[in-house]
Amino acid sequence: MTSSDLTTSGLPDSGPADSGPAGAELTTDRLVLRPWTPGEIAAVLSGDRLAGWADDFPAEGDLAIAGFIAENPSALGEHGQRLIIERSTGLVAGAVGLFWPPADGAVEFGYGVVPSRRGRGYATEAARAIVAFALAAPGVDRVVATVELSNPASARVLENAGLRRVGTDGELATYRTA
Repeated sequence: MTSSDLTTSGLPDSGPADSGPAGAELTTDRLVLRPWTPGEIAAVLSGDRLAGWADDFPAEGDLAIAGFIAENPSALGEHGQRLIIERSTGLVAGAVGLFWPPADGAVEFGYGVVPSRRGRGYATEAARAIVAFALAAPGVDRVVATVELSNPASARVLENAGLRRVGTDGELATYRTA
């Protein structure tokens, strides 16, 4: 997927009015990737459930990202963290995002899809979209991610998103774009 395969306009009714900076939504064939709202962050951190979430959202990683955003409000910027929304249902199925700003031309990204939505290719679709978006951003010439060696499914997602393994360190493998 290239950046030309993406739109940044989102769907007219895909998210709350306060979903983030203009142009920050990314739309793929089956997903909308949009910034978290302050209300969603607060709900995840307090353990509240909101309408429009898959039954198993938030997962453990989503709680960690909500905490990260709460401590780093700039993570809600155009190049920050997003929720993964199924276009067909409007349900939140996970999260994906960049850890902005880039350092020496490299920006890291991470993702997670709740168990009920795994096996549908959503992680790969979201990863491809965020990688293409990152590579089109100013100051970025490569995208990196790490994965636990014990998680081969996540390693396949990174490979299918165009990253290649460049090293290991203990229990983690590092991947990056060419």
